[in-house]
Amino acid sequence: MGAANIVGLLVLTLLLMFPVSSPVYALSLNYYDQTCPKAETTITDAVKKAMKNDQTVPAALLRMHFHDCFIRGCDASVLLKSVGKNTAEKDGPPNISLHAFYVIDNAKKAVESLCPGVVSCADILALAARDAVALSGGPTWNVPKGRKDGRVSKATETRQLPAPTFNISQLQQSFSQRGLSMDDLVALSGGHTLGFSHCSSFQNRIHSFNSTHDVDPSLHPSFAASLRSTCPLHNKVKNAGATMDSSSTSFDNTYYKLLLQGRSLFSSDQALLTTPKTKALVSKFASSKDEFEKAFVKSMIKMSSINGGQEVRLDCRVVR
Repeated sequence: MGAANIVGLLVLTLLLMFPVSSPVYALSLNYYDQTCPKAETTITDAVKKAMKNDQTVPAALLRMHFHDCFIRGCDASVLLKSVGKNTAEKDGPPNISLHAFYVIDNAKKAVESLCPGVVSCADILALAARDAVALSGGPTWNVPKGRKDGRVSKATETRQLPAPTFNISQLQQSFSQRGLSMDDLVALSGGHTLGFSHCSSFQNRIHSFNSTHDVDPSLHPSFAASLRSTCPLHNKVKNAGATMDSSSTSFDNTYYKLLLQGRSLFSSDQALLTTPKTKALVSKFASSKDEFEKAFVKSMIKMSSINGGQEVRLDCRVVR
């Protein structure tokens, strides 16, 4: 059986196993076949074009999608701009460093010119995140579609996002509240194979770690030294930080290999080694890119099927 058929069967199985939460509408693989058949290729073109000019775009789109789905479901609430007295999600502290919103705007504009008022911003973001992975050398998959866009976006709710300082029990709670398992946690953490982190997200591991250690003893000494050099205690360089792994523009399993060597950035990464089950999965993914990709696709489909919204926006930054 070909890879495409396997992924197709996987999607179908997941849709049966994890029916979407809203009774109002269900996601479907062929949702736009009649109403906007060129939607997916149009969105892919927008992502490709942006990637030519900026290699950080894939990591930005993948992170944007995660951050969207973890607050009110995958409803594109992360794209809404702050209006009047309401501060929107995108201006909440964990989201200040999100970027590449213009890629979604450009894709939406192109899709609207083909099929006005048909394709939701939430679907565009889910498809763009898939493209970000595939165009970075990772797997591709069929994305179930039919999400609706939300009308509510509150910066205060971004406190619900899993933080880079979380331990394993905090991570487990955060994921289980969204119907995601420990297997999903380990597989989706592999998204950290792409991108860059500012010093503030891992400062806790390299300065004043606890009462007995200045540096997290689980960090490899030479790696810790290089991080401390880049991010001194009173860092004044606004954009100082480190890449998430040594191949930060390629979607691969390097993240897991480095994690086992004590070369991960976040406490939440290191936390995956603190239970036998999650550590075994890290080892499995470190030794097999295929196993990682299979698990990542399964977990991405599951996460991106958390439903939220009510409408199809005409402009991704404002409600209708």
